[in-house]
Amino acid sequence: MARMYSRKHGKSGSTRPYREEPPEWVDMGPEEIKEKVVELGKEGMDPSEIGEVLRDNYGIPSVKYFDMSITEILDEEDLTKKLPEDLRSLIQKAQIIRDHLEKNSTDSSAIHGLEQTESKIRRLSKYYKKKEKIPEDWSYKTEKEFHKRD
Repeated sequence: MARMYSRKHGKSGSTRPYREEPPEWVDMGPEEIKEKVVELGKEGMDPSEIGEVLRDNYGIPSVKYFDMSITEILDEEDLTKKLPEDLRSLIQKAQIIRDHLEKNSTDSSAIHGLEQTESKIRRLSKYYKKKEKIPEDWSYKTEKEFHKRD
């Protein structure tokens, strides 16, 4: 996100240390990791949840050390869902804000937050249509209008 007053994006944030090979404490090989990712994917987990389980329970900091990604593995096994995870979470967030606005229709910060979230959904869907991850005819539709512009 942009900075509040300067309208610039900045580069702050943490980065992982550069390593060419996995750390010495990782005792699983690439095939074992792939099997575990497929197993967790069949349970219905999203890629971010799978990454958390691998990190917390198995001590694997990143699957990318093994020249693969979780989404690529799930794509190979046809375990991906219709919509990408980030787009689904944004739609869910917009629905939560919309439910809040049904009870609190004059909450102007929530109205602004809904506008921003729906804008992100439109931008992200445009990107995924270009990358052919979602169908060309897919569109996001809002249910109600909570505010009127003069």
